Amino acid sequence: MHTLIACLRLARTDSIGPTRWRQLMARYHTPQAALDALPSLRPKGRPAATPPPVADIEQEIDATYRLGGQFVTLLDDTYPLLLRNCPDAPPVLSVLGQISGLHQAGVSVVGARNASAHGIRFAGALATELVESGLSVISGLARGIDRAAHMGALHRQGLTIAAIAGGLDRPYPPENATLQAEIAERGVVVTEAPLGTVPTNRHFPRRNRLIAGLGLGCVVVEAAPHSGTLITARLAAEYGREVFAVPGTPLEPRYRGSNNLLRTGAILTESVADILPHLPP
Repeated sequence: MHTLIACLRLARTDSIGPTRWRQLMARYHTPQAALDALPSLRPKGRPAATPPPVADIEQEIDATYRLGGQFVTLLDDTYPLLLRNCPDAPPVLSVLGQISGLHQAGVSVVGARNASAHGIRFAGALATELVESGLSVISGLARGIDRAAHMGALHRQGLTIAAIAGGLDRPYPPENATLQAEIAERGVVVTEAPLGTVPTNRHFPRRNRLIAGLGLGCVVVEAAPHSGTLITARLAAEYGREVFAVPGTPLEPRYRGSNNLLRTGAILTESVADILPHLPP
């Protein structure tokens, strides 16, 4: 418990992101030693980093346990290996559901929130094909394509992982609260945000790191130019994952981003048969 408290205090310190957390751990070896060293690391002319009080972290831990949640840190063997190998992997994950599910080989399926009926139908069918092939389906529990992907996986009793932007106790959007509860019961809900965090725009790119990092590959079903979906695809490519994209009519703005991915090297995807040969063994 003491190590978990120290991990969380270090991770919840405002000026310490994932990269800095790793640097401190490499130098000081334990989170408590890193916390003890923070006052001596104050930049000139700036206040020292101030970790949250122990009492606040203990309250977060107790509330997470009461919710049925668990924590996984970069110090734990149970931390998902694919995500661990990403340079900006979150130091601490909060999890509802089966932590073991984070280790199952899976593919991320992402796309537009205001998706077309065809896109939603395709995403659901593709997710079903993926779980029937023994893979999990990872997405972001947003409206549109994300929701369809999760439901397509659950349709065949498959494993689906929802990476969310807010706290475990703040389902977003609200209409997906029931779906989040079902995924927590049958799959995995994961976030790096503390309990009580209401998602805002700045939280979603961080959530996209989880979606990209947990999967062996990333499928983009629909994406407008400059959309958050394309951030996930870019991160997946940076992490060395294969990027797949579903082609669409150039007359539909929702396909311009995904069509551009195809133009720049993504694998054209019309079914699971286009995905499986390109995944690592």
